[in-house]
Amino acid sequence: MTESSEHPSSLSRHYTHFDVANRLLLTGHSHQAWPDVAFEGQKQAWLDAAAMADGKWGAVEEKVNRVSDGYRMLMGECSGDITLETNTHGLIVRFLSALALRDRPRVVTTDGEFYSIRRQLDRLAEEGVEVVKVPTTPVATLSERVSAHVDDRTACAMVSSVLFGTGLIVPNLSEIARACGRHGAELLIDSYHSLGAVPFSLEGMESAFVVGGGYKYLQLGEGNCALRVPPGCTMRPLITGWFAEFAELADERIPGEIRYGVGPARFAGSTYDPTSQYRGAAVMDFFVEQGLTPQRLREISQHQVGLLRDEFLALDLDPTLARLESDVPMDERGGFLALECGDADGLFHTLLDGGVRTDYRGSILRFGPAPYLSDQQIRDAIGALGEAVRG
Repeated sequence: MTESSEHPSSLSRHYTHFDVANRLLLTGHSHQAWPDVAFEGQKQAWLDAAAMADGKWGAVEEKVNRVSDGYRMLMGECSGDITLETNTHGLIVRFLSALALRDRPRVVTTDGEFYSIRRQLDRLAEEGVEVVKVPTTPVATLSERVSAHVDDRTACAMVSSVLFGTGLIVPNLSEIARACGRHGAELLIDSYHSLGAVPFSLEGMESAFVVGGGYKYLQLGEGNCALRVPPGCTMRPLITGWFAEFAELADERIPGEIRYGVGPARFAGSTYDPTSQYRGAAVMDFFVEQGLTPQRLREISQHQVGLLRDEFLALDLDPTLARLESDVPMDERGGFLALECGDADGLFHTLLDGGVRTDYRGSILRFGPAPYLSDQQIRDAIGALGEAVRG
């Protein structure tokens, strides 16, 4: 193992505003610190607005293209269009609004999707859409079981590449893509917990829609999310903003015709604060300069999550208080460690009071490392957990 794998804290000098070297920030799966260049990007957004007023949008377009190129690389140099939005929910709603739900009133998903998907599908179910939720356990057969529920009445399948609750990688997603192809259904993959932690590829899934964002592992902060739209898409989402026809505004408009722009504009929204994309472009460049490729980020993540696992197992805690599925191989784990706890809420607050930031979902306490943390910081965090449990 290289020195930089064992001591990735050499990056910490680039995060002086977040002071990562002196804080135990184990929320890397939820909100990573921003490098100092993000602040410079944010200031540049203000300065461009002041200098150019409404003429700033040409400069904004450069930032949009940089962030879009970054997402394309993170999605395996995928083809198709990249539409940016401030959150994945807006993109998911537009995707759902493009489906022929009257003719195909069925959506197949899992019981482990993030709230952006879960809440919206629950509401659609109240309005009569048939929502099939396939249990995520066991994850090894999840794709096979989701595929079995896709039929000719299915409008789409919606599934994560890495489960947000457990951090486990969902294998064989291409099997779902094939099932959707056979039945004429769409596939949407939530890649949020892959990008920046687990290299992502659309091999065998070229017709899939993909959502992802930069609030977590990519350090882009809020307001930087993306939808990959497969090549040749002609869908007409019901819910879009005026940016969806922006390129055609100067053309003669046929009365009564709702027009859609080409490329990323098809699923676009409307006027927004572009500050996030200045910040995002700066961080995308920073990752390139630091050699933080998807493969390198995976190496660091695997080392850190493995260290978290080993340090936790060494504590030998009462499994009724805190336990880990230790038989899961490292190559099946994503970017954080999920612990089943008898009192996750209480442990979270005890750790927080002691200066260790984690988070929890139900009974799952989550520890998420980040490239700027040192091995000693990870050991200290797990040591604090041991004290909290025994206390």
